Amino acid sequence: MSDLDLKCVNTIRFLAVDAVEKANSGHPGLPLDAAPMAYVLWDRFLRHNPADPHWSNRDRFVLSAGHGSAMLYALLHLTGYDLPLEQLQRFRQWGSETAGHPEYGRAPGVEATTGPLGQGFAMGVGMAIAERHLGSAWNDEGGPLVDHYTYAIVSDGDLMEGIASEAASLAGTLGLGKLIYLYDDNHVTLEGPTSWAFTEDVNARFGAYGWQTLRVADGNDLGAIQNAIEVARAETTRPSLISIRTHLGYGSPVQDMREAHGEALGAANLRATKEKLGWPLEPTFLIPDDVRTHLRKALARGARWQAEWTAVRDRFRTADPTRARAFEDQMAGRLPAGWSDSLPQFRPSDGPVATRDASQKVLAALAPKLPSLLGGAADLSPSTKTVLPGLPDYSATEAEGRNFHFGVREHGMVGALNGMALHGGLLPYGGTFLVFSDYAKGAIRLAALQGTHVILVFTHDSIGMGEDGPTHQPIEQLAGLRAIPGVAVFRPADANESVACWKLAVERPGPSALVFTRQKIPVLDPDRYPIRAGTPRGGYVLSESAGGSPDVILLATGSEVSLALDAQARLASAGRRARVVSLPCWRLFDEQPPEYRAAVLPPAVPVVSIEAAATFGWERYLGARGAAVGIDHFGASAPGAVVLKEFGFTPEHVVEVALRVLGASSGGTTA
Repeated sequence: MSDLDLKCVNTIRFLAVDAVEKANSGHPGLPLDAAPMAYVLWDRFLRHNPADPHWSNRDRFVLSAGHGSAMLYALLHLTGYDLPLEQLQRFRQWGSETAGHPEYGRAPGVEATTGPLGQGFAMGVGMAIAERHLGSAWNDEGGPLVDHYTYAIVSDGDLMEGIASEAASLAGTLGLGKLIYLYDDNHVTLEGPTSWAFTEDVNARFGAYGWQTLRVADGNDLGAIQNAIEVARAETTRPSLISIRTHLGYGSPVQDMREAHGEALGAANLRATKEKLGWPLEPTFLIPDDVRTHLRKALARGARWQAEWTAVRDRFRTADPTRARAFEDQMAGRLPAGWSDSLPQFRPSDGPVATRDASQKVLAALAPKLPSLLGGAADLSPSTKTVLPGLPDYSATEAEGRNFHFGVREHGMVGALNGMALHGGLLPYGGTFLVFSDYAKGAIRLAALQGTHVILVFTHDSIGMGEDGPTHQPIEQLAGLRAIPGVAVFRPADANESVACWKLAVERPGPSALVFTRQKIPVLDPDRYPIRAGTPRGGYVLSESAGGSPDVILLATGSEVSLALDAQARLASAGRRARVVSLPCWRLFDEQPPEYRAAVLPPAVPVVSIEAAATFGWERYLGARGAAVGIDHFGASAPGAVVLKEFGFTPEHVVEVALRVLGASSGGTTA
């Protein structure tokens, strides 16, 4: 290690440690031990342009061990990103760009929101999938438009999380040769030594997944780290894991101790660490001039690399302007003209249609129009109906495939979808049964936090799925998904609402969850009901009460909307006026102007909500006299129609509840 190399490594270390110390909050241990591997990667391999963090052909770097965020901020500042030193000095403070864990969209150069361990690992896999697919689709003899590596630094904690195992197995199966992870093997977690809970041979495990595995015995040996990365880059058919033996809190009095993980060192320990590593005690946030000059060379390198790529793109524009424009539109997320012209429309004469089947027809119509659309399911495509007909499967030998077999890996699937979306150029979707959305909750939450444009397809949406019983019948899942800020949950009333909801999910930024039935339900007449105009508002009057203002509102989603229409007719026979409101998306409805919402749900009119799921949350719409028809217990194994009847999802029961509400003087009720 040259004197300048050592000075660069220590600058990274102590910018991070000084930031943690000033905040009196953070994680100094990882920056002290991982700075050498980060320096080698960023200084000698990473192709990026700090002046343009969004250059599409940059290498991606994910700090999956997001608790080491102060190190990432140091790297970004030192290499010339628009992240002033003042931001490092305001680490973890209100309004700063240097959040406690990296947040996508807050600081330039942060590729993904990480911190929940394992998530960055999975998102990196998705980025590598995207690079390989887009490169196969768009690169030609004129030069590569998409040709980069995906790197990450991962920790012991990352590799303990189940999502990392799911994603690692998938990456090995898919042969993602341009995926390289540096494993910060420091043998310490928050509680103590990894030997308490993590004694496996990590390299042997990853070898079994189909990864190339390498070892570096000394985390301070820059030459060995460089050689290992070179070997990893030479491997084209397997992802690579480089296990680098480090020492948490290197050079500090708490080296190799749990105290180095997530606590500021304190004045005495910080002084001792700087003395041990030969770093000046003052000033803090020191950047020697030769270090700044050396690391800022990244700006010139990045400008050169991007200029070379721009020349390739310009040749492409000249040779094939139509195709070049299509590439640029796809990478920018712009939808092609006429993309929705072929969406299907259904008629009552089509007979009852399961909304999952309507969804499959939508995918068939979108596939030729949206080359960015790709996805699959967690081993459930025949049931979730999430196949793009006539298109190949993505595999280790077919990078242009757009149908994915994610395996029984719901969490890894959604994590990878997030990575694909963050990469750019793709609109990914993934499917499973609604009840198994629980397995993917962590990644769904990060989709919302990052605003990734992913589409989650959840089928078998209620106790109406029947014989598989309570283990597979969702109850609380809709409420849980709706509670996540930023997720638009759509539960369409019929085939035509399903089409409209798919269109919204494609157009709307951020994550969407489309929730479909397995059982067949009636098709509502699009000429009679305002489905196309109403669905984009999240909730709308589907069927007005006859003969005057409504006495009661029947507010329903999904398969229960048809039930509400039946109950409306029965109430009319009993001399009661009922309005039916379809509410396919709470979030979109809640975003409407108050005047619109009050017109749909007049405050003075009692509401009966009808949904074959937990009633939690419906109180916001019911008013003082309303009631919720739902299910706040687990289901049962029997044919779907029987289960629905036994648990009160019949027009007779809805009428009974509505009449009871109309006779009640006060107090909301649950039926």
